[in-house]
Amino acid sequence: MSSQSNSPSQKIWRKFKKNKLAFSGMVFILLMMLMGIAGYLITPDQTPYANSMHLQLSNKKPGRSFEFLIISRNPKVEQVGVFEKMLYGQEANFKVIPITAYRKVGKTVFAREYIGDDEQSEEAEYPLVSGKNVYRQTFWLGTDMYGRDLLSRLILGIRVSLSVGLMAVLISLFIGISSGAIAGYFGGKVDAGISWLMNVIWSLPSLLLVIAISFALGKGFWQIFIAVGLSTWVDVARLVRGQVLALKEVEFVEAAKALGFSTPRIIIKHILPNIAGPILVVASANFASAIILESGLSFLGFGAQPPMPSWGGMIKEHYGYIIMDAAYLAVLPGVAIMLTVYAFNLLAIGLRDAFDVKSQNVTV
Repeated sequence: MSSQSNSPSQKIWRKFKKNKLAFSGMVFILLMMLMGIAGYLITPDQTPYANSMHLQLSNKKPGRSFEFLIISRNPKVEQVGVFEKMLYGQEANFKVIPITAYRKVGKTVFAREYIGDDEQSEEAEYPLVSGKNVYRQTFWLGTDMYGRDLLSRLILGIRVSLSVGLMAVLISLFIGISSGAIAGYFGGKVDAGISWLMNVIWSLPSLLLVIAISFALGKGFWQIFIAVGLSTWVDVARLVRGQVLALKEVEFVEAAKALGFSTPRIIIKHILPNIAGPILVVASANFASAIILESGLSFLGFGAQPPMPSWGGMIKEHYGYIIMDAAYLAVLPGVAIMLTVYAFNLLAIGLRDAFDVKSQNVTV
């Protein structure tokens, strides 16, 4: 029991838990992941991309409630299962209008359509459809400029930011660890060539590099993964190169060479496991950088394309409202970006302290 309680992994976990800020950052990230995975199951608007528009309800304040009248149903719309609904949403099988008042007369509904807070429309006649005719919906965070539910789009935006961050980090780790390990282990001209490439990429501003790659690959969601990943691998490569240079001359590596182990085995099984801590720290910091880059790309129009909800795209659509009485339309997605990036930075700092890599070439 004592050997298990004093294992290196448990010591690292205990040190990490002592850092309250880092632990709270990890809890926040896990909560965001759960919300992103649940997706449409917890959004008020469960249509694909939460794209139900009601132009009469544009820019409504948080907490407003409205009644909706179902004026027609489409029986051809297929009801999907829970798993498919969680991933892709459920297409609405009815058409609705916001109303201020209604009354039923036989098989007819007379209703006044909502056209504004200070205006009242004429009473119109609609057929009485089967099932529930009227329901009330509360927009807890208000509506955007197109009358879409802001809370639903913020929740779905979690998927974009976290998925781009994850895939970009995986791409950057693959390229960075491979190139850094090769440069550090073999040295000489190989090291000089890879180091020259790293210095060239390092000298370019990340956002400009991502935009250039996006121009080459085209606009789109999947292209962001590659563009952001190709712009963040240098940090990993520089770290791995320095660590491999320091470790390739130690006794256990020399022993592995003497036993005739192959170069890939020495690097993968003997060197890389000993630098996993610093790599995790840099990966956490790169996750935050990837989220910022994705938001910047979406703001500039190179990222996730409408109607896919993206935090950067939501800021782009509503930044003009900052000087008006609806600043929350741009502030809320901005706060979501800020809190998520801050949580990953706290996680990186906690990992750095837990793995005790303060004295090594690791920055967050």
